[in-house]
Amino acid sequence: MLKRKFLFPLVLMALSCGATMAVAGEGDITIPDLTMVKFDGLGGMSGAALMYLGLVICGIGAVFGLVQYRQTKALPAHASMANVSNTIWETCKTYLWTQGKFLAILWLLIAACIFYYFNVLQENTIGHVILILLCSVLGILGSYGVAWFGIRINTVANSRTAFSALQGNPLATLGIPLRSGMSVGLLLVAVELFFMICILMFLKELAGPCFIGFAIGESLGASVLRICGGIFTKIADIGSDLMKIVFKLPEDDPKNPGVIADCTGDNAGDSVGPTADGFETYGVTGVALIAFLALALAASPAIAATLIIWLFVMRSLMIVTSLVSYFTNEAISKVLFGGRKDFDFEAPLTHLVWITSAVSIAITFVASKILLGDFKNAAGAAQPDFWWVLSMIISCGTLAGALIPEFTKIFVSTNSRHVREVTNCSRHGGASLNILSGFVAGNMSAFWMGLVIMVLMFISYYFSQNPALVALMPAKFGFAAPIFAFGLVAFGFLGMGPVTIAVDSYGPVTDNAQSVYELSQIEGRPGIREDIQKNFGFNPDFENAKYQLEKGDGAGNTFKATAKPVLIGTAVVGATTMVFGIIMLLQGKFEDQLASGIAGPFKAVVDALSIVQPEIILGLIMGGSVIYWFTGASCQAVVTGAYRAVVYIKENMRLDATTASEKDSKEVVRICTVYAQKGMWNIFIVVFCFALALPFFNPYFFIGYLIGIAFFGLFQAIFMANAGGAWDNAKKIVEVDLRQKGTDLHAATVVGDTVGDPFKDTSSVAMNPVIKFTTLFGLLAVEIAVTMTNPHLKTGIGVFFFLVALVFVYRSFYAMRIPEEDTGTENTLVLPHNIHGVAKIPANPK
Repeated sequence: MLKRKFLFPLVLMALSCGATMAVAGEGDITIPDLTMVKFDGLGGMSGAALMYLGLVICGIGAVFGLVQYRQTKALPAHASMANVSNTIWETCKTYLWTQGKFLAILWLLIAACIFYYFNVLQENTIGHVILILLCSVLGILGSYGVAWFGIRINTVANSRTAFSALQGNPLATLGIPLRSGMSVGLLLVAVELFFMICILMFLKELAGPCFIGFAIGESLGASVLRICGGIFTKIADIGSDLMKIVFKLPEDDPKNPGVIADCTGDNAGDSVGPTADGFETYGVTGVALIAFLALALAASPAIAATLIIWLFVMRSLMIVTSLVSYFTNEAISKVLFGGRKDFDFEAPLTHLVWITSAVSIAITFVASKILLGDFKNAAGAAQPDFWWVLSMIISCGTLAGALIPEFTKIFVSTNSRHVREVTNCSRHGGASLNILSGFVAGNMSAFWMGLVIMVLMFISYYFSQNPALVALMPAKFGFAAPIFAFGLVAFGFLGMGPVTIAVDSYGPVTDNAQSVYELSQIEGRPGIREDIQKNFGFNPDFENAKYQLEKGDGAGNTFKATAKPVLIGTAVVGATTMVFGIIMLLQGKFEDQLASGIAGPFKAVVDALSIVQPEIILGLIMGGSVIYWFTGASCQAVVTGAYRAVVYIKENMRLDATTASEKDSKEVVRICTVYAQKGMWNIFIVVFCFALALPFFNPYFFIGYLIGIAFFGLFQAIFMANAGGAWDNAKKIVEVDLRQKGTDLHAATVVGDTVGDPFKDTSSVAMNPVIKFTTLFGLLAVEIAVTMTNPHLKTGIGVFFFLVALVFVYRSFYAMRIPEEDTGTENTLVLPHNIHGVAKIPANPK
């Protein structure tokens, strides 16, 4: 089976031998010389010096992350809890190794296409191509490495959080997962920025192609870790949760073989996935803007260099502003909540987001004034408005990074009227009305968040029409200024990046902390009060500890939900900037065709991309259809895997045992891993083959396709993420506020939560890396396609890969179906209108 999969790029290479030399495009990006730029506002400091200073700041961010890890590890934890943490970590480590091998196989498919493009079409030397391939590996290792660090610190912080809750100091308990989240966020941004600065400064003439390789690599890594992690975690979560209904078990009962898999899944889906996704998001957004500036301002290299350095300074300051905001919020929280035994756990997290947003916006204006206050255009004319125009545009994105979480909380917070409506519906309407009410919350949220994003993008568009920015862009691309503005909005979305990752990473730690507490069985240990008093110096408060951990989990659910629309928003807004490379390529092809005087397939880009063109309309429809297939395929993998897990757990549950056997727990983990990878194979091959096939039919159709998956994906993801969050926290209200575990009301909300699990943590979150991978890989596919002169060969290649994609679309359901059980009545069916007899049908119809 694997051998057949390796044939795809080889077939592409064989069939594409009729291609001619490629013209300038995304793969030919030439980065201007950054050493020629001087900044008078900084005493004549060179651009290169600022970039090297950025490396120092990266070092500070990375050191902070590592120090926080050591400090977290040094916090006290009872041996019973530390042992559970270690078991979870060992299981997570096995999962990561398995996914690493899987990534290596998929990389070979991508590497074949990269090699073909840069060596055969672009005629780069073998040495240069190897360097580009190494950068793609670096991108994968970056995503994989920060995910590894994130899962390691989270599996240290979970037991420390659980033990801290026994001391009755809720602020200290809240601070542990937040501190571990900040360490992940800062290390993530620092490592990504370090890699990008090194590529920019040390690879010089190869920086452009290496950036493309790096971005494709990190996008591949994020896609695999996000999708596989999302499928794994929800198989385990559903399998574990349904046992609470079937066997009337309490939360995280140690005798449930699915609990260890659930804890592993919390980290695989809610730690590994978002961390790799965040790394890819920051990298790809930066690469898109660099590519845009290098292509659009190729005639003005000094201006392009100035703006590239400005972008990297802004990104470096992101680390500084996040650190300042974190310590400021910590001080404020001690004043407000330091002596209190109970408070709203969402409040300190909300304060952190808004403080970071305000500080980031202020720093953006100050730094832009210093760097661009004396900016001059290509003709040497001063542009005094330029610095504040760019600052306003970026601030729209930074403001979105704070506003979107606030709007998300309206629909998913435990304090939300929408979530309480879901709970109330469950009282007498059971699971049916619970599910319907969650659909309402998800749909309403998509409207309001779409409105917020639209308004902020409109404001950025308004400022992009300032003459200082419009005059900077090529006259033949009148739409370039708004596209650049939308890219800056995506950049601004990430202006408080470490904090966005921190509040997202808070969730899996609090979720695991609850599980660690129950699995440790610390309350039932003989002499435990005396043991803790003697060895740790305090008298444990068991009842309040469980309550505080459940409250922390509710806040974690809310803030896990708030990060999802931010990341998917960057994919959609940033996709418009990434598509610009394709637009430039096609416009260049049209101009060459016009100069030759020979009629051909290329058109003026602005005309060709008009909404009245059938290619664009058809592309939009195709993009939308793929989003809905992706939703179904990823959910089907969860359904089948969860079914297998439930069957195994029900058959092997030992109600007379104190804990589940290690063998049974490992088998549930194996089931989750197997079905995660089965689902991922189908999804990856379809996404990969569509990205290859569609440009060979028509590149303008492919642009419509990219826009379609971006915008259909945006609203599908927001709807699913927030509906799932509402169902999750409706259950949390029943467990924490109403304290009605084990009741019919609780069972109804558990059913709703299991419906929401693949919504919020599988399908919705994976759309972000899928959109960006398709766009990035599509850039190379379009360039390969447009270089071919034989229309029959192009159509043949397109049809081949399209049919391969359809085969795996078919397999994503029919090869993943749950096997039908033989009940002994399959051959007999009494039809309502056939009251005098029976009608025969075949057993197990296919």
